[in-house]
Amino acid sequence: MKFGVREICDVVLKAKAAQKIGNKIFYKNEPVIYFDTLKTSSMEGAATTVYAQGGRGNARLVAWEGERTVTFTMEDALISPEGFMILSGAGLIEASADSTIKQHITETVDKAQIDSTTTEGQVTIRVSKKPYLPTGNQENFAYVMFVKDGEIISEPFIPVHEELTAKKDTNGNEYFELIVKTPHDDYVAGTGDYTFDEHNGLPAAAAYDSAIVDYYTEKASGAQQIEITADKFGGNYYLEASTLFRDQNGVDMPAEFIIPNCKIQSNFTFTMASSGDPSTFTFTMDAFPDYTRFDHSKKVLAAIQIIEEGGASDIHRTQTAHDASHNARFTD
Repeated sequence: MKFGVREICDVVLKAKAAQKIGNKIFYKNEPVIYFDTLKTSSMEGAATTVYAQGGRGNARLVAWEGERTVTFTMEDALISPEGFMILSGAGLIEASADSTIKQHITETVDKAQIDSTTTEGQVTIRVSKKPYLPTGNQENFAYVMFVKDGEIISEPFIPVHEELTAKKDTNGNEYFELIVKTPHDDYVAGTGDYTFDEHNGLPAAAAYDSAIVDYYTEKASGAQQIEITADKFGGNYYLEASTLFRDQNGVDMPAEFIIPNCKIQSNFTFTMASSGDPSTFTFTMDAFPDYTRFDHSKKVLAAIQIIEEGGASDIHRTQTAHDASHNARFTD
C-alpha cells in the first residue's frame, strides 16, 4: 500500500493528569481542547549519529544512532483564551462583581461634546463609557488632553475623581460627564483637592477642537484577562491528530497520529500588522516515551494508525441486527 498526504490534521489534547484551566477542571484522559482551524501540522523525527572513523582518508567505519526525538508542530489560524493558556501556561481571570477587569480606553471627544461655558473655570466632557474613578485611591485613573488640528496642545489634566451617574442624550444614547477644573497643576487623588498653579489653566475654547480622554472602565462580566507569569509554563498532554491519507486509487483513509506524552514549548509570538497575512499561532510539542491508551506493553514516542477501509464513507450495512443470518453485507 502506498499513499499520499495532503490534508490538515484536527487535533485534540487530553489531560495527562488532573489540571485546572481557567475555571474548568479536567481529569486524566479527558479532552481539554480541540484544534479544528489549523493551517499546517507536521511531525518530525530526528536522531543523533556518531561514527567510528579511521584509516586512510579517515573514512566512516561504524555508525551508532541515539538520542531520538519526535516533535509535533502545528500552526493555528485562530486562537482562543484556552488555547493561549495551554500554549503559554498563562492563568485566566473571568470578570465578576468581586473581581472586575479594568479596560483601558482612549476616546476622542469632539468639541460638540465639551461644555466650557456653563460653569466658569470648569470644563465638562462627555465620554461613552463609565470611567473608573475611585475616590479613596491615591492614584489618578483618567486624563484629559486638548487637541487642535490633530496635535495635542495641552499637558494632561486630571478630572475630578467621583462616582458618576449615567445620562442619556436626545437619541437615548448613554454617556458620562467628566469634570475638569481650572486653574490647577494636579488633582490630589483620594482627597478631592487640587494643587493650584496659574500657569496651567485650561485652554480657551477657541484654542482646541477636540479632546483626548485616557481612562479605564470597569467590567464585571463579559471580559477575561490572561496573565503570563514567570513560573508557569505549558503542560503535558496526550495528543491525537486525525487526518486523511489517499491511496493510489484515490481512496481517502483515516489516519491518526498519537503522541502519548507531549510537552508544549511555552514560546509564542503575536504579530500585529495592518497588511499581509493575519497572525498565526504556532504550537511546538516535544514527545516523551509513554504508553498509548490501549497498549501498555511498551512505551513509544509516537504511533501512527492507518485505517485501510476508512475511505469508503459511502459504504452502508444493509442488514439489521434483526436479520437471522447477521451477515454483514456491504454495497456501494
